[in-house]
Amino acid sequence: IGADRTRMLIDVHAHFHSERSPRSDWRRLNESRLAAGRRIGITAHVASILGSWGANSPTYFPSPDDVTEGNEAMRALVRDHPGLVYAYCTVNPNYTEHALTEIRRGLDQGMVGIKLAASRRATDALLDPIAEAAASQNVPILHHVWQRRRRDWPGQEASDASEIATLAARHPNTKFILAHLAGGGDWGHSLYAVRQASNIWVDLSGSGVDVDMLHAAVGNLGCSRLLWGADVTLDTGWGKLRYLESMLSGPEWDLIAFRNAVTVFPAGAFHVDD
Repeated sequence: IGADRTRMLIDVHAHFHSERSPRSDWRRLNESRLAAGRRIGITAHVASILGSWGANSPTYFPSPDDVTEGNEAMRALVRDHPGLVYAYCTVNPNYTEHALTEIRRGLDQGMVGIKLAASRRATDALLDPIAEAAASQNVPILHHVWQRRRRDWPGQEASDASEIATLAARHPNTKFILAHLAGGGDWGHSLYAVRQASNIWVDLSGSGVDVDMLHAAVGNLGCSRLLWGADVTLDTGWGKLRYLESMLSGPEWDLIAFRNAVTVFPAGAFHVDD
């Protein structure tokens, strides 16, 4: 990142692992993400741990025990890296009371958002209590999506942008983050679907490094609706970051790099020196 653009960089879509992960090298993975983040200039990783990542229950349909232990591991990382790592509270909406309990406990202990994976389609009424909880606590929901879902996928209840827009319309006071625009699929469909949904922000994370996508995202939504993130790995996030640096003015880059996130997440979650 250029020397004039190093003040703050928030990764709004990060993941870490825990000892319950199927990866025996989970500590190394976590350490390598933090080390790479330092090289890139990341000043805040907003992250989740998706239960046991499929080791003890399905990744997208985690058991209540897996959800709780993943959130506890995430809070431990926050304690170990204060001011650098921030946490989403992951929940499975198929267990409504457990999900609401996790949200209350997590937010009381400093978590700054809610993570919904592909556990229930966004149009399902089971998501309404979670959206209401997010609105009442002024925290965003990061929602996993397929960019234009053309069919059902095994092992998940995947949603696309039009379904997130339906949920957002039911809950106009809730802030939603559409996950990984660059995660594959028809990103043009997603941009069109959420264009009029002012309570949906779009994160640019995912494995794709598509210059046309970046230009289309800025052209259709404007810089004020976009958030920088990396998802599972940082390399492609870094590639998009470098292109955005050359593409945007300083104030525009600031919006995507950190200012929009400061607005989306609870007031005071991140320390910003203006």
